[in-house]
Amino acid sequence: QVQLVESGGGLVQAGGSLRLSCAASGRTFSSYVIGWFRQAPGKEREFVAAINWSGGNTYYANSVKGRFTISRDNAKNTAYLQMNSLKPEDTAVYYCAAGTAVVLTPNAFPYWGQGTQVTVSS
Repeated sequence: QVQLVESGGGLVQAGGSLRLSCAASGRTFSSYVIGWFRQAPGKEREFVAAINWSGGNTYYANSVKGRFTISRDNAKNTAYLQMNSLKPEDTAVYYCAAGTAVVLTPNAFPYWGQGTQVTVSS
């Protein structure tokens, strides 16, 4: 089992940047696929980005490709989501999640953090 804690959310103007962190404890962090998801009010939780155990493969939703970068530091048991050129439609609660397979849907990830709010003002 792994416990996840997100941080780094906040309020930013459109065009700005934020870096989210996902700190893990528990079982071996490096054995997990890490995903970032987000959920806006009244909407379903949606996939944002994922990274495999080694960091060698990354996956992005079309809506964030070219603006967001997912990375991980297995020595620090931490994953990151660098978000650039933020838009008001990026406003949501962002969650990190851990799983054992690269399946880019929420139900494929059994372990979740509590979420961090990202608000982008226009």
